[in-house]
Amino acid sequence: MGRKLQAAAAGTLLTAAGVFAGAVPAMASYEPSVDTVILVDGETGQILFEQNADNPLPPASMTKMMSEYLILEAVNNGDISWDDEVEVSEFLNQLSHNRGLSNVPMRVDETYSVQELYESVAIYSANAATMALTEHISGSEGDFVELMNERGVDLGMGETLREAGSEYGMDNLEEIASEEVGDFQFVNSTGLPNSLLEGNHPEGTGSEDDNFMSAQATATLAYHLVNDYPEVLDTASIPTMTFREGTEDEVFMENWNWMLDGTRNPDTGEDVTYEPIDGLKTGHTNAAGFTFTGTAEQDGQRFISVVMGAESETERFTETKAVMEWAFEAFSEEEIYPENMTVDGYENLPVVKGEEENVALATNAAFSEMVEEGDEENYSYTVELDESLLNEDGEIEAPVEAGTTVGRMIVEYEGDREIAYLPGEGENGGEIEIVTTESVERAGWMALTMHNVGSFFSGVWSNVSNSVRGWF
Repeated sequence: MGRKLQAAAAGTLLTAAGVFAGAVPAMASYEPSVDTVILVDGETGQILFEQNADNPLPPASMTKMMSEYLILEAVNNGDISWDDEVEVSEFLNQLSHNRGLSNVPMRVDETYSVQELYESVAIYSANAATMALTEHISGSEGDFVELMNERGVDLGMGETLREAGSEYGMDNLEEIASEEVGDFQFVNSTGLPNSLLEGNHPEGTGSEDDNFMSAQATATLAYHLVNDYPEVLDTASIPTMTFREGTEDEVFMENWNWMLDGTRNPDTGEDVTYEPIDGLKTGHTNAAGFTFTGTAEQDGQRFISVVMGAESETERFTETKAVMEWAFEAFSEEEIYPENMTVDGYENLPVVKGEEENVALATNAAFSEMVEEGDEENYSYTVELDESLLNEDGEIEAPVEAGTTVGRMIVEYEGDREIAYLPGEGENGGEIEIVTTESVERAGWMALTMHNVGSFFSGVWSNVSNSVRGWF
């Protein structure tokens, strides 16, 4: 693209697009009661609120979102099947019977389908079942953990702590949380501290290591999980299910996400349900506190939130409800500029050697944005034409096909809110192509000849006139 040929389009949307009325005072901002929280638009990845979102913290079982991502990836790629039978090692047999951890019981003399193990992971956060699936996919949990870290970088979660040269054990949590030492690190597939794995931690990791994710890295993972494999919500939204129903290993699994309809706090009976919620993953360890990645959809709009370090099981849900209710009330997706818009000052482009002298221009797409109430008019635009298509007089040479991109409209936000996106998202969201709306054929040789003759005599007459004026 060439240099900017026009300054910002004047005025508000009332003059530029003619679609909005006067300003409405913006709502009061959401005030979190936890230290770490982030909220993003589930469609575009726009960050709508964040607090301490860059600090890497233990995520506990929210780690399993990456395991779920890789399980669904393996199924979709045909590497494994839902009907595959999974065998269980003696260690996983023993670990699965540790009811102090979230588990479903498994036996070495039984096999389990990928489907039923995955359901126990997505609904009940079953730890040994997660590890069994990782071994089925990669051969060992250690190899699976390497894949987790690689995919985290691929998805834009940031830099791993190891790449940043940081130690990441349980003994330096404060250092990791306060310094710029990376964004995430997976050391196992479950989110448990390695110290609870009785020396059976994945190869390549230490016995005191723990998983880490910043809230932004967690939101990035959840955003890709929901968008790349939306079927994850079909299972994550199930409130209850029975594992191995009708057998002596039968376990009634109630989803740890108590915001789902049909669930409640089993200890107090407290109801913290929130109808728009349909996922995604809870977590809790002593180091992590209570964590929750939530996602909710209402009227076609989806949000994703991450709450970390809550002080109770209930607080992580009440905080999620608070930020979601604020989001649904305060934000909406608005069409700022419509498709096929005629841009002020660029209604057409002069054509040389064509059957027509001009060709009409318009935008080829609408520009929509997630905006806070009352913020709709804080947008303007600049225009850049592609000078490589134009001669020195700013003309385009025929023939010109309809739909030819001749420039772009760059939309700019001029309000008080900082517009930011998850890594890799929204990079070109503010640019709309300006295209020709019709074709212009090249003029025939006779027309071009007559035009050139006319131009010649016009130039001669101009020279004669100038000479005659010079006599007087």
